[in-house]
Amino acid sequence: MKFFNLKQLWAITFALLFFLSCSNDDDSYEDTLLTVDNSITMNGSMETIIHYYDNEGPHHHNHSTRITAGFTETFESGSKGSYAAASVNLSSGSWFLSDALLGSLSNDRKFGSKSVRIRNTGYAIMSFNLDNGAEEIHIRHAKYGNDGNSTWRLIASTDNGSSWFYVGGTVTTNSTSLNTVSYTVNETQNVRYGIYKTGGGSNRINIDNVEIITTTTGGGDDPTGTATRDSNITFGNPSNAGTSATNYYLPKPDYALSYNNNKGTANWVSWHLSEAWTGDAPRCNCFKRDTALPSNFFRATSSDYTGSGFDRGHMCPSADRTYTDDANENTYYMTNVAPQAPDNNQRSWANFERFLRSLTTEGKEIYVVSGVIGSGGTGRNGFATTIDNGNITVPDSFWKVALILPNGSNDINRVTTSTEVIAINVPNDQGISSDWSQFRTTVNTIESLTGYDLFENIPNGIEAVIESNIYNGPFN
Repeated sequence: MKFFNLKQLWAITFALLFFLSCSNDDDSYEDTLLTVDNSITMNGSMETIIHYYDNEGPHHHNHSTRITAGFTETFESGSKGSYAAASVNLSSGSWFLSDALLGSLSNDRKFGSKSVRIRNTGYAIMSFNLDNGAEEIHIRHAKYGNDGNSTWRLIASTDNGSSWFYVGGTVTTNSTSLNTVSYTVNETQNVRYGIYKTGGGSNRINIDNVEIITTTTGGGDDPTGTATRDSNITFGNPSNAGTSATNYYLPKPDYALSYNNNKGTANWVSWHLSEAWTGDAPRCNCFKRDTALPSNFFRATSSDYTGSGFDRGHMCPSADRTYTDDANENTYYMTNVAPQAPDNNQRSWANFERFLRSLTTEGKEIYVVSGVIGSGGTGRNGFATTIDNGNITVPDSFWKVALILPNGSNDINRVTTSTEVIAINVPNDQGISSDWSQFRTTVNTIESLTGYDLFENIPNGIEAVIESNIYNGPFN
């Protein structure tokens, strides 16, 4: 039998620990060896108002930018591949994670490439204070992989992390889609927050896009009437899109969409429109394959439309995203495109797009959702149900709904039964009217045709009224 000397044993041990400490795998042996008891003692609880959303929920901030009135921590900038307790530097500041890591595996539920993964009674807490307190907190959470349900609570400290208190009640994570918990905390003193897993044993949860609003002035949702760039999916995920091949959720910085791999197009695209999204960037005319789709999905290219007789019809228009060159380029992903009859795309559809943009110059902000229905349309070459050898379905019609508000904050709560909503459904044919008002309908009709819930975050009583109305003008 061969024996190892002390130096050899030390070298092997060091190599093993180094290898395992760099692992992001959820079954890492290193986690069993090195996880220590870093539990925190809770000293009571604070009452607060909590709202639950079974989707991405409301947002005050555009996630791509830092906001002086708070921030959204996306967990994209840090790196921590072990459950062992340690600090990690993130875009908002330093956080301390115990029995928690930054996960980037396919089983981690996340909006970008990373999210926090917590197991046992682990936690993720801020190591910095919000000097002027906080008003609201929004947290997105989901089950990791095929794990069972877990519970967790928001916690807070007002003495630099020396003692902690529960905030609000216990939250149960029982979905594999990222849902939202919204807290109205109205805390005025120096405070820091964290997420503490309280039940579910070794079942793991993912936490992503922790948004903290610290003041009502400035930032991503300004009450003064200043145009801002807000969440593209504030009023809900219309089809509860997730990981299904026919209802695949794909968020972008400039819009969000549900992709249907069987049709080769989006089911719907959702975006926010205000003057903050428009500027001087030119139309790039740079249609491109969307490599953010899973590799086994069909990924359309611009040439797939060549000779088809149909335009590469934008859902979120190029002209709605001109605040930077990159933003305009983002509208040219082929997932934001569907085969559109030229007379639809260039006449009635384009006129409605211009009308909505004109409202932003009058101090309005607009939440828009657009999509397709059915199959079979008439282009320059006549009627067709598909193009590109059946890979891309030609829609029967294109629909769009637009909810219109004056620029301001707290948008969901500002919607009333008098809020203007416009819905149109335009046949995907040649020879149709250029007057978009000829195609007005109700949101209820669009929902009946599609099976979607287009404004699910609006209180039901208000939603029922505005979704049954047909818009009566003005039209230009």
